[in-house]
Formats: sequence, structure tokens, C-alpha cells
Amino acid sequence: MPGRLGELEQLVLLALVRLGDDAYGVTVRREIARCTGRPASFGTIYATLARLEDKGLVDSWLGDPTPLRGGRRKKYFRVRPAGKVALRAYLQALRTMTRGLAPSWPVP
Repeated sequence: MPGRLGELEQLVLLALVRLGDDAYGVTVRREIARCTGRPASFGTIYATLARLEDKGLVDSWLGDPTPLRGGRRKKYFRVRPAGKVALRAYLQALRTMTRGLAPSWPVP
């Protein structure tokens, strides 16, 4: 199994899962900000996506060029099977750690 995931890597993987076929840098950034209230720079998002790709957790491909983008192509991303395994392990650990917390620590 790949090494541990950092917090932003976890959020990016979750955003990719949520976005499905519409996952590219702009939408990933927007989804993380919408769900967490935490803005991240494009540089941070793209560096994280590149790191996840280097770890073999994410694949990327280029979409078709569009006139709306001046002929440029979007780089799309999706979670690979190893990324799903890593994300499931993180979520299971989180559930285990929060199970049985005192009532003063409600879990959403």
C-alpha cells in the first residue's frame, strides 16, 4: 500500500471521487473550498495532483481543445484503484478513531 496521505491529498482524492468525470484543477479547487471553507491556490492543487499521480494514486488525461479556452485542453484527473484503497483506509481509520468519543465530542 502507498505511504500515508497528507490532509490535502485526502481532500483532493475525495474531491476527485465527488466530481467524477468533471474533475480538473479548477473544479477540484472549487469543490474543496465549497465543502471545507478552505481556499487553496491553483499551484497547491496542481502540485498535490502531481504528487498523487507520482504515487500512482491518480491518473490524468487531456481533454479536447475548445474554442472557449482558446484552443487549450483541460487536464482531467481520476482516482486509480490504489487511490481508492488508500482513501478507504484513511476513512476507516477516521471512523475507528471517532467511534466511542464522549458525547461532548459529537461527530457529524
